[in-house]
Amino acid sequence: MTESAARVTLAPATPADVPHILRFIRELAEYEHLAHEVEASEAQLDAELFGPDPVARVVMAYANGAAVGYALYFFNFSTFLAMPGLYLEDLYVTPALRSRGIGRRLLAELAKVAVDRGCGRMEWSVLDWNESAIKIYRAIGAVPMSDWTVQRLTGDALAALAADSDS
Repeated sequence: MTESAARVTLAPATPADVPHILRFIRELAEYEHLAHEVEASEAQLDAELFGPDPVARVVMAYANGAAVGYALYFFNFSTFLAMPGLYLEDLYVTPALRSRGIGRRLLAELAKVAVDRGCGRMEWSVLDWNESAIKIYRAIGAVPMSDWTVQRLTGDALAALAADSDS
């Protein structure tokens, strides 16, 4: 571990981290060329992450006390395994501190959460052009799910299908 990575600490996010989380979401979206899709607000994040029924969790990375990255995850369920799974939604480290092992430490922390929780797997998506991330994922033993494609329903299509539930 490098000297810089040795000064990095990981901890569960608190409500005080919400501004950092939103900033990282925006920076990640910019990196992924998806900034136009970010609609999140601090109030929404606070409610969904720290309200009475949290839907996701966050592990923060701090260097010398400053927030420098995060991993946002939630639990799902595999019917084939009849076990919970951990889904990593976002993994982000500020550009100045990349290539110092922080992302790998965040992944290792989530792997520990998954094992401790009895999860049968940990999954995430990566953009096919993000070769540096893919290289890291292969190095830790992750394998691509080449037979699967992600499907998404949003906006008007989601509302229209929901309206069909009344039929």
